Amino acid sequence: MGKLDFDVLFKHSDRFLEGFLNTIQVSIMALIGSFILGAIMAIFRISPIKPLNWIGTAFVEFIRNIPLLLVVFFFYLGLPSLGISLDGFVSGTLGLTIYTAAFIAEAIRAGIQTVPRGQLEAARSSGLSYVQAMNLIILPQAIKIVLPSIGNQFINLVKNSSILAVVAGMDLMYFADLVNSDTFQPLSVYTIVALFYLVLTLPLSFLVHYMERRFGQSDAEAQGSKGKPKKNKPAGQVTI
Repeated sequence: MGKLDFDVLFKHSDRFLEGFLNTIQVSIMALIGSFILGAIMAIFRISPIKPLNWIGTAFVEFIRNIPLLLVVFFFYLGLPSLGISLDGFVSGTLGLTIYTAAFIAEAIRAGIQTVPRGQLEAARSSGLSYVQAMNLIILPQAIKIVLPSIGNQFINLVKNSSILAVVAGMDLMYFADLVNSDTFQPLSVYTIVALFYLVLTLPLSFLVHYMERRFGQSDAEAQGSKGKPKKNKPAGQVTI
């Protein structure tokens, strides 16, 4: 009980594996959902249409200032009183998606505001609608600017997925609690769980740093090429 015993992993490998795969599934679904919802709310926040602006602002400010557990409990314990019953897996995934989306929305909004406004006006004058200009011109630049911040939110999402254990969401922490209740070896069980989470978060962290360096390098090369003086053409040379 007082020392590390990795035999626990092999004896209960089926439980750890099921929890690990469920955690991956939750993380992927919440990652995609939170990014889409966050991008929509970021556009709402800067929209010239007042009702959309109010919706985006209310969503971000409300969700960011309440605990994640409360959001999950709303779906798991609150909705049944309205006749809507969701299991722990679905409740946890929805709560995690909505909670993370608020932080991603704020990061994307900050990125959008760093893009020169003239680009949006130029896109609109060329015939693009507001939504088209955002999707094709502004958002790609904004996301590239705030990629490190968004990447950190995704890493936090993976770690926050452990909240599903509270509502019997069948995630890695849920099965770890079951194994611990059977073996009474918390040091071994939760050390193994920590290693599982590292398997998920470390590659994601390295990927974010790699993409950040690549984007930074491409931007530097683009700026350098713009700053290079043009070569004078030899006298008498004709360009066809």
